[in-house]
Amino acid sequence: MSALASPIPSDEAPGFPGVSFGVSADGMNVAQVGEHAYAMIPARDGRHYLASGWRIQRPMPEWTRRDFYSHHGDLADEAAFRSAVLERAEHQRERQALGRRQAHATASTPWGPSQGATFYAEDVVFHSTAGHGGFHLSGARNAQVHPMLRVAGGWYEEDEAWAIVAISFPHLFTAFERRSAERTVKDSWPDAWEKIFGTILQPGESRTKDRHAFEREHANDWIVVSAITSECEKGFVEVVATPGGRRGAGTEERRFLVPDEEYEVGRFGFVIDVDRHPVYGGPSSFIGWQRRAAS
Repeated sequence: MSALASPIPSDEAPGFPGVSFGVSADGMNVAQVGEHAYAMIPARDGRHYLASGWRIQRPMPEWTRRDFYSHHGDLADEAAFRSAVLERAEHQRERQALGRRQAHATASTPWGPSQGATFYAEDVVFHSTAGHGGFHLSGARNAQVHPMLRVAGGWYEEDEAWAIVAISFPHLFTAFERRSAERTVKDSWPDAWEKIFGTILQPGESRTKDRHAFEREHANDWIVVSAITSECEKGFVEVVATPGGRRGAGTEERRFLVPDEEYEVGRFGFVIDVDRHPVYGGPSSFIGWQRRAAS
């Protein structure tokens, strides 16, 4: 049964002032947390994901899919949607309690002139720029960051390195931010995480560590680097694969045919089963291979 079959009733969540749930004009589960709006957006294969909007100036029953633009990850079901919304409500309350200060700034950053600053502390400042942003730590603060994660100069970009600041000074961040930072550091710097916290990350706990394990396990296997639905062999995907998925000049390439229903790329690539997926030497749907055949 679809998660949309039993929509969350419009109500005020107990213990979470300012949080309400309802159903949109097009039948989606939606919620409002202050000026933030959230929706459980249907995706392919019966899946859903969390999306957000901002300052929608209409009642929830009039909201539509067009009001939401930011993607925040997959949702298992309706209960996961409600949990995600309440988690973000908690985050907003904690952030307000932390008393972060907004200010104009004239600082020069690695990403361009600062267009605004958020002071997490007097010497822990997040700068926004036209195209990017990140934290700047004073020399004294930066010296407190573990050497395995420390960035010379104290500038930490907003995509991943911000998490280094959060795990180094957790009292300046909300619980939601700390959980996100933990996942980011485990994913991006697993060796540092294991050294700092004296633990061993298990399979599934670090994207980078899992990718390295995949690469070691399949170093000599044929891994797909390009794929296209075959126009010559109906019901098949024509793929180009290389040993270990390597690329670059001099790398051997082979073409294979994979049945449509089998071709589902995993986290780090599709591994050819040479006993089941035949090497293909026929007409190609790849323009580059067509040119090779013609030359």
